[in-house]
Amino acid sequence: MTLPALEHSLWHPATRHDRALMEATFAPDFHEFGRSGRRYTRDDLLPNGEAQTIDATLHALTVTEISPTIALVTYLSELRQPTGTEWANRSSLWDRTTGRWQIRFHQGTPCEAPA
Repeated sequence: MTLPALEHSLWHPATRHDRALMEATFAPDFHEFGRSGRRYTRDDLLPNGEAQTIDATLHALTVTEISPTIALVTYLSELRQPTGTEWANRSSLWDRTTGRWQIRFHQGTPCEAPA
């Protein structure tokens, strides 16, 4: 999969709740600083059988190659919830040292809706 497709797979219900795919996608030492400020590990984010509906759009996704095996993916997320829409600037660090891309780090920072 391409990096944009992998990043989208983290948000799409059909792939996000596929435990085998997510185990292969999240690096063993993965961690995240979420939009809420909470820190998450790989185990926190692996699917546990409770499928949740995700209604999100990723805007302005860009991939920056840091080296042949490291890439930075940045984008603006629009997450639609019953309580309203949450916007966040997001960045993910991907590593291809295992022969396939794995996400090693992710951060979400709350932001205002674009004008």
